[in-house]
Order: sequence, then C-alpha cells, then structure tokens
Amino acid sequence: MKTKKKSLKLQVRYLLVAVINLVYNFIPFFLRNLFLKFIKIKVGKKTYIHRGVRFFHIGKIKIGNNSTINFNCFLDNRVGIEIGNNVGIAHCTKIYSLGHDIDDPEFKAFGKEVVIEDNVFIFSNCLIMPGVTIGEGAIVLTGAVVTKNVLPFTVVGGSPAKKIRMRSNEIKYKRDHGYWFAS
Repeated sequence: MKTKKKSLKLQVRYLLVAVINLVYNFIPFFLRNLFLKFIKIKVGKKTYIHRGVRFFHIGKIKIGNNSTINFNCFLDNRVGIEIGNNVGIAHCTKIYSLGHDIDDPEFKAFGKEVVIEDNVFIFSNCLIMPGVTIGEGAIVLTGAVVTKNVLPFTVVGGSPAKKIRMRSNEIKYKRDHGYWFAS
C-alpha cells in the first residue's frame, strides 16, 4: 500500500510541474519573475527566463542579477542549480542535477547541485552534467558536453568539454537581454 501512495504522490508532483511548465509559456513577460518567485525559484534583478524553458521540479534554483536563460532550455532542478550574476545561457542548453549510476546493479539515481558562477556564457545546445561547477568568466562553446568542473576564465568546447584557451579576466559588460517577445 505504501508503494501505491508514494507512486500517486510522485505522479501528482509530475503533473504539477507539467502544469507549471505549460502555464509559464502564457504568462506575460512582465509577470514571469513574480510567477517564478511564487514557485520558489529565486530570481535576481534584470534576470530573464524566456518562454519554452522546462523545469523539472518546484524551487531549487537560485539565479543572480543581470542573467538570461534563453528559450527551450532544460533546468533539472531536482537537486539544485545555482546561477550567478551576469550569466548568459543560450537556447536549447540542458542542465542536469540528477542522473543514474550506470555501475550500480539497481541503477540508483544520484545527484549533485550544478553551480554556474558570475560572468559565464554558455552557448547553445550544451549539456551540463550533475555536480559540475563552471568558474567565473568561463565560456562553454556550442554543443559542449561538460562533465567536469571548468576553471575560471577558461574557454571549453567539445564532447567531453576540454580546455581550448584562456579568456581575458577583464569583463566590463552587463547583460540585459530581457526582450519582451523573445521566443
């Protein structure tokens, strides 16, 4: 009987998250951050999460100021995601905080929070895996699969992501990409 109750509770949670993802797409841009706060997602000033973003859970995301998450990103916030200030995450990027242990006989789930520090830019179609920290000012190039931590001001790319070069640590720009009608 406990298994049925647990299964039903889990199904209700999944349904609630599905409703949240659907409703979010119809909320006018100027009310989205208020809605996010209602579902316990902490969002800083001049931070924008555009339409089409998929959440995996309620809460467990904290985003700093002047950051943008573009359309069609997946945010697996079941364990937690922390995103700093002045961060840009391009479209179709997937950030995972939970996975499975492929060597475990029962294929048990394991997870660890993902941390993306200040002034990071992640180009489109990247995969960020559980437990990864992307250091301040780092750049993740298009299509990269990040399975290990990225050092500050490092440019990485490829699958799995590898260091390509270092970036200047002199960052003077502030992101403000809150387009009213962005996809």
